[in-house]
Amino acid sequence: MRLKTALICAALVGFSTVAACASPAVVASQDPSMAGDGRVDVSVERNGDRWTAEYVLDRDAPAWAFFRSALLRESRQPWRPAWWRVETPGVVLERIGDYDVLRSTDGGPVPRNVRIAMTPRPGDLEAEYDPALVFSDGTVALFSGQFDVIPLESAAAARALPRDLNGVDVPGGPASVTWRDRAGPVLFKGERAPQVTAVDAQTYVLFGDATTRRGEGITTVIDPGLPRWLGDELAGFTPRVMAYYAQRLGRAQGEAPTLMVSWTGPTRSLSSMGGSVLPGLISMNFEGEGVLAPDAQALARAHWFIGHEAAHFWLGSQGLKYQYAREAWITEGGADLMAVRALKAINPAYDDRAELQREVDDCITLAAGKPVASAGDRGDNRAYYACGAVWGLVIEAAERRAGGGDFFDVVADFQRRDNDDGVLSRDEWLGALTRLSRDPTLANDISTMLDQGVANPSAVIARLFQRTGVAFRLDNGRVILI
Repeated sequence: MRLKTALICAALVGFSTVAACASPAVVASQDPSMAGDGRVDVSVERNGDRWTAEYVLDRDAPAWAFFRSALLRESRQPWRPAWWRVETPGVVLERIGDYDVLRSTDGGPVPRNVRIAMTPRPGDLEAEYDPALVFSDGTVALFSGQFDVIPLESAAAARALPRDLNGVDVPGGPASVTWRDRAGPVLFKGERAPQVTAVDAQTYVLFGDATTRRGEGITTVIDPGLPRWLGDELAGFTPRVMAYYAQRLGRAQGEAPTLMVSWTGPTRSLSSMGGSVLPGLISMNFEGEGVLAPDAQALARAHWFIGHEAAHFWLGSQGLKYQYAREAWITEGGADLMAVRALKAINPAYDDRAELQREVDDCITLAAGKPVASAGDRGDNRAYYACGAVWGLVIEAAERRAGGGDFFDVVADFQRRDNDDGVLSRDEWLGALTRLSRDPTLANDISTMLDQGVANPSAVIARLFQRTGVAFRLDNGRVILI
């Protein structure tokens, strides 16, 4: 059986974009009868301050690797060994290769029943969903996919697992997870229930009494501690920008989305926005004194942030997805450019050139001498956003010359051509660029930046812009948009 990686999108730290994106799994069930049918069963429970995950494993194996084992962004350390404690004797949790692994201490099979005590806390992961969103009133939302495990023939076999499991067949499959809170119902996909059992749900499950509000095509769950101006902007601007995307690209697939927003607190000297998109859900987290008051910079970044996350309902979540994690530039850079174009359309005073210049500058810095495709391995996920947006400008300019359109017309064409499997591959993206421009050297130059790296990205980007008609000038070797 094949497990599929999930989509993790923008995270803004100190108003800098730093995350990557992976394609979402789509199979979900709320049918309790599916539990125990050749699957690992997990019961996740909150009882007061105690959180537990009770595993019932479906086979004998000396080790089990956690399918999602991303590192914490700031420290680049694994989070589970510090936040989870195995209570079952003879079982340990440790990092092996790129994965967190449950293994038996005697080399034999891990017991079929394993109990883990959890301590949910805020944590920003590299190119992955945060395991928990912690609200200021004690409400906690847990990401459903963090409990999936893979049986291994040995603990050492974890070292052979590739970092990117997109398209890789592994044994087992997604776990059947049951969620319950001794204090009352949980919130699952917009609905309250005393208990929920789901397989591959791809969502956050909310424990607590957070208030939900419905309106203008979106349900909001907003931390009561969030600065009021920011909550109002999120609730008001999100439907506006999504309406613009729907006008240009058609209605987003699936049900009306839920916006879930947590607040870490007014940390001094910090302005942090983080978030991700799942089918039917936008999750966001804010932190820092820099967002306490609605100054112009904070407002502009909040709008851009909302625009980027909302864009993934068409490019990266419920819409077109990339094939492999190394192709995150397709959806992340595309969402960046969609956000810029949407914000300019909604507010003509928006300084779109400044935002796009930042993309150009960051791409040049992060691509110098390094292949962009492997940026995620280095923790340089920002390269996917910046260089993807720069290449988005290139294909947009080719579209403009060919038919007078913009980047939304490019995405609309991708929708028409690639809607059968919902995947927009690198070959399809570069093929479209060649078809529009009739210049195969453009795709060749981008491929070189992706696979080999270039010593002077400024020169390569200048050539790409010159051949497609992106307006720029060179100032002491720096590419400056005009």
